[in-house]
Amino acid sequence: MREELEASPLFVTEPPEHRGAWRSFFDNPDAPLYLELGCGKGGFISEAALRSPEVNFLGIDMTDVVLARARRRIDAAGVGNVRITAWDIERIRDMLAPEDRIDRIYINFCNPWPRRRHHKKRLVHSRRLEDYQTFVTPGAELRFKTDDDELYEAALSYIQESGFRITAQTEDLYGSLPEDNIRTEHEAMYLEAGKTIKEIRAVFRD
Repeated sequence: MREELEASPLFVTEPPEHRGAWRSFFDNPDAPLYLELGCGKGGFISEAALRSPEVNFLGIDMTDVVLARARRRIDAAGVGNVRITAWDIERIRDMLAPEDRIDRIYINFCNPWPRRRHHKKRLVHSRRLEDYQTFVTPGAELRFKTDDDELYEAALSYIQESGFRITAQTEDLYGSLPEDNIRTEHEAMYLEAGKTIKEIRAVFRD
């Protein structure tokens, strides 16, 4: 899988070496740069890139197997405004700097880490949100989706505590579905299982 990834121009190796220079990987480095944390098999990011060719997208995940699938899906979509990389999001500040100027962060159906001792591993935990603030632009947006009730309630608290202003929140996304919603693989699975999808949108306070 690693050989397949490293042979692709979509995949960026050694992320820390490019800290502060991620925009240079795109044809239009001045375009908005959106980040998906935990991009998985690439269904969301490939569709987002297809819908918004004027935006650059960077996807991060840890597993070569899922990133290889993401690479294939992005290739199949025929988009050139996506790059992916493998990295531990808990060490995100080692690969992203203020100069990278992230304009939006997507976190879709991350691990809820239900045990209290693991809460700090959540991608929306206050500590993680403080990390993200070091490389986002003023007014940058955070979009978070989950099917987990407890994680949703906790995320509301984390976000409000961490310098973000909530602009929209819902415990039933499909009760009034936004036109710009992109259904992820997990989203489809949870909907089929009869679960409601929660979403929070927030902006970083400049």
